[in-house]
Amino acid sequence: MSGVNKVILIGNVGKDPEIRHMENGTSKATFPLATTETYRDREGQRMEQTEWHNIVLWRGLAELAEKYIRKGKQLYIEGKLRTRSWEDRDGNKRYTTEIIADNITLLGGLQRREDQQGGAAAEPAYNAGTTTAEPAPPVEGPTDDLPF
Repeated sequence: MSGVNKVILIGNVGKDPEIRHMENGTSKATFPLATTETYRDREGQRMEQTEWHNIVLWRGLAELAEKYIRKGKQLYIEGKLRTRSWEDRDGNKRYTTEIIADNITLLGGLQRREDQQGGAAAEPAYNAGTTTAEPAPPVEGPTDDLPF
């Protein structure tokens, strides 16, 4: 039996995504995501604990990030954990754990990042519930014939 590597996060983007376009045309976006847990300690004091996650998006999701994701935006992310290692300049072995996203939902509506000329683009009038920034097709037929 194979294992399961599944991560689900809801959090806020810590800084604007860093976008890289590879020579072969593939896009990659990286950014930190903060998730905060709230609880009460033994004395009843409200406590918060924030975890920071390194998010990596590829191809279409990276293009979505380039257009719509910015610092402070709330996201729902599904993906998998990936740990990689490398040697730093001093020869020490370093590790980093990242979330490779498979699915993203933009929470709180869409809003385009400012374009390269400094003007703000219009905010679409729909919410993105999928990994694309296109609205869902309209529902055909009567919608008020609910069986309950």
